[in-house]
Formats: sequence, structure tokens, C-alpha cells
Amino acid sequence: MTRNDEFSQFVAARWSRLVRAAVLLGCSPAEAEDVVQTALMRCLVHWRKVQRADDRDGYVHRVLFNTFTSSRRRRWTGERATADLPDTPNPDQTAAVDTTDVVLRSLDRLNGDQRTVVVLRYYAHLSEHQTAAALGVATGTVKSRLSRALKVLAEDPHLAELRGAP
Repeated sequence: MTRNDEFSQFVAARWSRLVRAAVLLGCSPAEAEDVVQTALMRCLVHWRKVQRADDRDGYVHRVLFNTFTSSRRRRWTGERATADLPDTPNPDQTAAVDTTDVVLRSLDRLNGDQRTVVVLRYYAHLSEHQTAAALGVATGTVKSRLSRALKVLAEDPHLAELRGAP
């Protein structure tokens, strides 16, 4: 299998998960696709490093996190808004939109470090050790950030409504 074939298979298997992780980090869906594409371009350029990594998913999530962080430092991304949007007929997605809104608002209540740890642990399914390695912090730091984040999320009344709690 050639390098490009292996990379293409890797991307096909992980694209949607990486985009969703970027959305959970705080990107809009369109921005998330751009951030993931940029991160994957960086991975392709250094594919041999990715192949040699003990944990490819952790490595790629680290690149994604770094790309996301650097995208937040820029003032202008080179894109311009347009007034005309294409028509996309879809069935009523109100409930899904409401749920997504509640989850994203709840994640917005977390500081950046807490949000990143929650996304990497519970969405990307990285272990505490993998999360610590991806963020360049100690495992205990991951545990404490996660504990504080879960406390904030547990106290969010909007999430309680989603769970059906009074």
C-alpha cells in the first residue's frame, strides 16, 4: 500500500470524528472542516512521523488541537461572508438543533483547558494518558481539569432538562 493510499484510508475512517471534535472545541461546522483539513495537510506532510507515533489518533488530535489554537490567534481567515446561501431542503431538524445548542452552550461555560480535556476524553475517547500526552501536561492535570469541568456541566440546568431531570 502506498503512502497516499494509507493516508486516504486513515482520513476516510476518521474525518467525521475529527470534524466533530473541532466543533466541540468551539468551531462552527464550516470552520471545523477547514481546521481539520489544515491539520490533516500537516499530518500528510509529516506522514512518516505520524506512522512512527505510538498512538496515531493521539498524535493527530494533538495536531488538530494545535491547528485549532493557532486558528484562534488569527484575525482574518481569508474568507468572506456571502448574503446568498444555496437552498438545501432538509426535514425538520428542530430537536437536533436544540440539543446541539444546549450542548454547545454548556461547553461554552467551560474554560478552554477544561473544554479541550472533555472533548479529548469523551468525544475522541482518548485515555487520560493519551490526553495528557496530546496536551503536553501531567495525567493529574488532566484528571483535575476533567473533574472541574464535569462539576460545571453537572450543575448546568439546561443539560439537566436534556436528561429529563427536574
